[in-house]
Amino acid sequence: MASTDQDRWSRVKGRLRAEVGDDVYSSWFARMDLEAIEDDTVRLSVPTRFLKSWIQSHYAEKVLACWQAEEPKILRVELTVRSAVLRTAVVKPKAPDLADHRDGNAARLGNGDSRNMLIGDAGGHEALGGSPLDPRLTFESFVVGRSNTLAHAAAKQVVAAKRGDPVMFNPLYIHAGVGLGKTHLLQATTWAGNAVGERKVLYLTAEKFMYGFVSALRTQTALAFKEALRGIGVLVIDDLQFLQGKSTQAEFCHTLNALIDAGRQVVIASDRPPSDLESLDDRVRSRLAGGLVVEMGSLGEELRFEILKSRVMAARAHHPGFDVPLPVLTYIAKTVTHNGRDLEGALNRLLAHNKLTGHPVTLEMAEREVRDLIRPQEPKRVKIEDIQRVVARQYNVSRSDLLSSRRTANVVRPRQVAMYLAKTLTLRSLPEIGRRFGGRDHTTVLHAVRKIEGLVGNDNVLAEEIEILKRQLQD
Repeated sequence: MASTDQDRWSRVKGRLRAEVGDDVYSSWFARMDLEAIEDDTVRLSVPTRFLKSWIQSHYAEKVLACWQAEEPKILRVELTVRSAVLRTAVVKPKAPDLADHRDGNAARLGNGDSRNMLIGDAGGHEALGGSPLDPRLTFESFVVGRSNTLAHAAAKQVVAAKRGDPVMFNPLYIHAGVGLGKTHLLQATTWAGNAVGERKVLYLTAEKFMYGFVSALRTQTALAFKEALRGIGVLVIDDLQFLQGKSTQAEFCHTLNALIDAGRQVVIASDRPPSDLESLDDRVRSRLAGGLVVEMGSLGEELRFEILKSRVMAARAHHPGFDVPLPVLTYIAKTVTHNGRDLEGALNRLLAHNKLTGHPVTLEMAEREVRDLIRPQEPKRVKIEDIQRVVARQYNVSRSDLLSSRRTANVVRPRQVAMYLAKTLTLRSLPEIGRRFGGRDHTTVLHAVRKIEGLVGNDNVLAEEIEILKRQLQD
């Protein structure tokens, strides 16, 4: 392919990124490649059918417009899948294999029995086979500590419930940062629930749900897809923060309502609480917040140590000679603090070094091997609710005053300060901040931010007050 074609493609990608924003571009276009330019047609490829369907449904005109802005003669954009392998046979029952859970086509219900679904069937309901499950992610391998006790107990209660029992809390909504165990807990719930056999448990990522809905629309089987989903005993949805598209969100909301109203259990995981899911419809957020919302906190040093011990024991099942001295486990637990995936990575490095070189694991070797996993302590994540509480206390007003429409001077200034801090200390957008301050317009928030920015440069007292507030919020 001529380098000039790739240059054009680079410029088109730049236009596309500017049009849709970094987040949307990274989600949907980062893996799109240029295959060829032939006459008035551009041929692009993506790695999955889901990406192809989603881009064709939502961004086809925008992609074409970006190409035409660069090359006016282009009239068509063709999108293909680089390595699409459709399976048209029933997946045979077998023991879980570690390689299977990475195969997006080998979707299973999660119990390895005759309930496995037909993959790539004519109905287009591939999503109803469930997203792939990792056989290692069970309750037996989940290490319980102070930060995840409630979430673990709630998940176990879901499994223990029998068909016809009243649902104790619905939905169960678990949120946590990356690598803190929420996917482990959801997959453990699915494995255990299907093993009990009382109720059919379906595990879907948000991406798989979107793929299933788009596929059903394309094959005109949307009604059957909806009915099948609503017949699930327990619906488990992972990574809800990735659910996008108004029509998909509306369908998710209808499915959620139908399941809850019918007394079916819904379990959801996300990387943030419902109130912080800015892209979701207000009705969905409200319904999610109406269940049991549980946060899985960061892993304490004691829990990290127990996780490491558990993983070493699991590794010994395949590598009997693998041994990690307690001082090494203590060192890793103390210094590798970011999340559980970093702990796994640290142990994998020690195992690889031990097996490939034959050298025993020592503290000196561990210090060398995991050096890049020792990350600086992240600053505390500040929440808008915390800002409102601290500012209200500082200025002797109530939180309801900050959210109200009152325009008296003793309320307006604290409200503006709180909005300013929300913009500077959190990643929330102006519209989201406005919504959290009594449903105000984003222009009101922008005015408040600019007002305080202008005053801070000239008012030393106000500048000092804001620094004190920042220290209180970040300590």
